[in-house]
Amino acid sequence: MEKTVKVERQKRSAILSQTVKTGIIKSNLVPMFAGLTLALYTYDIDPGTKLLDVVFALIGTILVIGAAGTLNNVYDRDIDAIMERTKSRPTVTGEIDTKFAITLAGIMAVLGIIALAFTTPLAALLGFLGLFFYVVPYTMWTKRRTIYNTEVGSISGAMPPLIGWAAMTGTLAHPAIAALFIIQVIWQMPHFYAIAIRRHDEYKAARIPMLPVVKGVKRTYTQTNIYLVLLSLTSFLFLPLSLGLTLVALLMNVGWLVLSIYGYKKNKDSEKWAKLLFIYSLIHMTILFSTVIVYSLVGIFILN
Repeated sequence: MEKTVKVERQKRSAILSQTVKTGIIKSNLVPMFAGLTLALYTYDIDPGTKLLDVVFALIGTILVIGAAGTLNNVYDRDIDAIMERTKSRPTVTGEIDTKFAITLAGIMAVLGIIALAFTTPLAALLGFLGLFFYVVPYTMWTKRRTIYNTEVGSISGAMPPLIGWAAMTGTLAHPAIAALFIIQVIWQMPHFYAIAIRRHDEYKAARIPMLPVVKGVKRTYTQTNIYLVLLSLTSFLFLPLSLGLTLVALLMNVGWLVLSIYGYKKNKDSEKWAKLLFIYSLIHMTILFSTVIVYSLVGIFILN
């Protein structure tokens, strides 16, 4: 009996996790903390005075992203049923009730924005904007209508570092946070283009106008490299703050561009090229934002 109850709890936990997209929540907490810690270091703020704000920023970010992911799952359940990688989502299989999921998303959104408001009004506004842009302009408007859906979705995807920074400072008036935001906006294009190439047939079947589906791999390759050149140039936004961060960003960004050009020429199979870019994109984000976090914490606790 006890074992049955435990299994049932694990099943419900798994259903809830898939509904709120915990994987996306976790991946977005890294850039959020990058923005948060960099703000503490840049403005020489004593972390001891901001512990409660850090907790509220963490809770608020988790809840807002979870709400956005849940609403996306609810709205997209018709096309999710067609795609192999999404057809087992609880909103598709009926393992979670649609009304319950919408209610859950609403509660998370309200509580998340309130939690962010306990830090600064700007953080709460950014949390709301991130949620709004992901659900309305991206999910409900552009995702099924235009090849530029990735560009539109990238706005909400780049909100976490802004939220972390604003939660500590109440302002965005510094080139360092502009660097984090712009880098994460541009990062999403080659990342999601790679996913779209690997899942080309699924997106085509679901009639989602991803760039590779509508314009082909060659156009996607060209556009990927354009974004990677722009991403390399954004490295210099770190220069007023740190030469070290600038060099790390430049190395990671140029490395991505080189890999794209070399991998495309070497691999006749576009899926292999896309897989290389996808894996590198994850390594890129982890190393770059982790470097920002470590740099900031070292500056806060050791150098000061």
